[in-house]
Order: sequence, then structure tokens, then C-alpha cells
Amino acid sequence: MKLATYKDGSRDGQLVVVSRDLSTAHYATGIADRLQQLLDDWNFLSPQLQDLSDTLNHGKARHAFPFDPRQCMAPLPRAYQWADGSAYLNHVELVRAARNATVPESYYTDPLIYQGASDDMLGPCDDVVCPSEECGIDFEAELVVITGDVPMGSTPERALEGIRLVALANDVSLRNLIPDELAKGFGFVQSKPATAFSPVAVTLDELGAAWDKGRLHLTLQSTWNGRKVGMCEAGAEMSFHFGQLIAHLCKTRNVRAGSIVGAGTVSNKGVEVNGRMDWPKGYSCIAEKRAIETIQDGKPATDYMKFGDTIRIEVKGRDGQSVFGAIDQQIAAPVQPARRGTRG
Repeated sequence: MKLATYKDGSRDGQLVVVSRDLSTAHYATGIADRLQQLLDDWNFLSPQLQDLSDTLNHGKARHAFPFDPRQCMAPLPRAYQWADGSAYLNHVELVRAARNATVPESYYTDPLIYQGASDDMLGPCDDVVCPSEECGIDFEAELVVITGDVPMGSTPERALEGIRLVALANDVSLRNLIPDELAKGFGFVQSKPATAFSPVAVTLDELGAAWDKGRLHLTLQSTWNGRKVGMCEAGAEMSFHFGQLIAHLCKTRNVRAGSIVGAGTVSNKGVEVNGRMDWPKGYSCIAEKRAIETIQDGKPATDYMKFGDTIRIEVKGRDGQSVFGAIDQQIAAPVQPARRGTRG
């Protein structure tokens, strides 16, 4: 089934079931009001929602309405946990090669994961509001999973059983703020603003054969200002699958229902063409494009995003239909508060 959270004026929104073709939706009222409620009682509530999903997909839901992704919040507008990994080591290799740094051997055996802020998630069509273009605004097209409870010490195989839903994310980065933050040796804060998510999150059965042992074997498309810049394959070059990422996260503690775990920027290796490296699949973040340019030409040529820029992130199934709906956002400056008038 496919699930979304509709805006209703509250912080947590209203859970809706969405048809497989993303054309219609139905409120889940009477079964579960919010997605977190479903995640907390998955075994009891999910079969009831599956029945509603089946009815909706057969065109027999009496109170169905047209689905509008612009009315969507993030599937979990505020989550108990947002932990993002770097499962595509080609991305790490490129960024480090651009600054003549090597990749530590441990990166190939132990996943990289950081704890992100989870109190303010963006909907798929919400503006990305940044304080200044000088921050180095970058998109990052990613896949994420939403978990149920996963016990401490779980194996990667057991951790896979804890995955409830899959979705997309735009893990926005402010690149020019990152070096000073990381130099402190304590991780990201200011350089990682609110993350955006796809209109719908889907259960594993919706992915069919494309989901295989913790990897999604479909193409992640990134379109910047109307130009397609990334057609990256998400499955084959994922160095750590989602079970391994979750197992790393729960090595010393329990992972609780409502945790979102990301796999990091989807990245594919280059190929040699006439003695020169080329990246025919494109890129899922601008930092990687700049790294490629530095490797090829000695310096980056692509600027980061500007106010008014747009980014669209989407995955289509083997039938050509959108799986999660699209993240479709614009970069925006903060709205300045209205100035009070002065008395004459």
C-alpha cells in the first residue's frame, strides 16, 4: 500500500491511503489518524489499511478523492529519529579524490551514519528556505526507509524485517558551512537544514522484484531547473544495504518505530571514454558534480543553487509509473517580517 500525510492544520497531519497509480486517496480515519499510530501498532492496523488500499485500487472506495501531492506533508512530519548514512561509497571516493584525500579502509567495512534533526520535516512541495545563497545550497537525492521496532544487537537480516516503508528524501546540505562544523569534530548541525520527503511512503510489496535484500533496483531521477542531471541506479552500487545500516544504528541501543534511516546520496561509478573519465548516469548532488569537475579539470565549474532554483526527485517503476510521487521544490529566501508603520 501507499501512504501519505495530508495537511490539516496540525503539526502531524492526517493519514491517507493513496492508490497505486497516485490518482486517488482516502482518509484512514477510523483505522489510524496518523502514520506514527500505524507504526506503533503495525500488526493490528496494517491489515485494515491494506483492505482499504485494495478497495481504493479497485475503484470501489466510496469516499475517495483526487490525490494532490501539494497537500502533502512529509509522511512523518516529525519523527522520533532521522539517521542518514553514506551507503554509496563511490560518492565518498569522488569527494575525497577531489581534495586529494584517501578513503580510510574502515569505510568499506563499517557504515557511515550521522544523526540528523527530525523535529521539522518538509513536505514534497514545500520551499527549501535558506538564510543566504552564500551557504552553498545543495540538494541530495536519496532513498530512505521507515522502521518499526528493531531490537538492540539485531543482525542485518533481522534488521531488514523491521523495515515498514520506503520513501525518497532531499537531504539538503549547506556545503559552505560544512567544513567549519566538521573541523570541530562533533558533526553537522547548521549545515543540515530541514529534510524533505516524497509525497508517499510505500510498503515493500509495492516494489515487487525491484526490492531485493535491502536494495531498491530502480533509477533515481534528479531534475535541476528543468534539466535532468541524474539518472542514477540505486541498487547495484549500494555498498551497504538498508539492513546493514539499521544494524549499525542499533548495535548499542534499540531502534524504535518511527525511525527514518537514509542511505545517502545515490551515486554511480564513472567509465573511461577515450582516455577520459565520464559519468553517464549523472549525479544526485551538486557536490559530486563539482568533485567530478575538479578531478577532470582541476577546479569546479558548477555553482550551488540560487534562490528561485527548482529541484525534482523521482523514481519510476518498471511500468513507467511514479512509485513515490515526486519531490518538487523551489529554493527560497526567508520571508522578512512586515515592518510596522510609524506614526506621523
